[in-house]
This record gives sequence, structure tokens and C-alpha cells, in this order.
Amino acid sequence: MKRKTTVYLEDGLLRAVKVAAARSGQREYQVVEQALRSYLGMELLESAGRRASLSEKEALNLAYGELHRSRRP
Repeated sequence: MKRKTTVYLEDGLLRAVKVAAARSGQREYQVVEQALRSYLGMELLESAGRRASLSEKEALNLAYGELHRSRRP
């Protein structure tokens, strides 16, 4: 689901987004969305999730187990 939001950008950054959108044939929001996904590492997480053989519950259990082990003295 996508939601509309307002983001304030510096003029130079907005110009760069517009240029990138025009060069790539995308809309401005798509360039911003792609940049945010890359910056936040979401593409990497989604890629790893597609290759994983664990269910979501199994993955959470594994993650919590590792978290608890790392906190032990």
C-alpha cells in the first residue's frame, strides 16, 4: 500500500531528483522511493527474504535466540 506524504527537500536535491526521473523515464516519487529503499537497506533485506527457506515465525525465533545469546555475560 502506498500513502501520500509531504517531504521538504533542498532546491538542489529536488532538481537532481527531477533530472534523474527524466533521464530514467520514472516519476519523481519513484526515484525518491528507490533512493530511500537503497539507503535503508530494504532491497538487501527483501532479496535475502526471497532466498530464505525459513518461515517468518522460524526466522523471528532464530533472531530472538541470537539476541538473547549475545546479551549473556
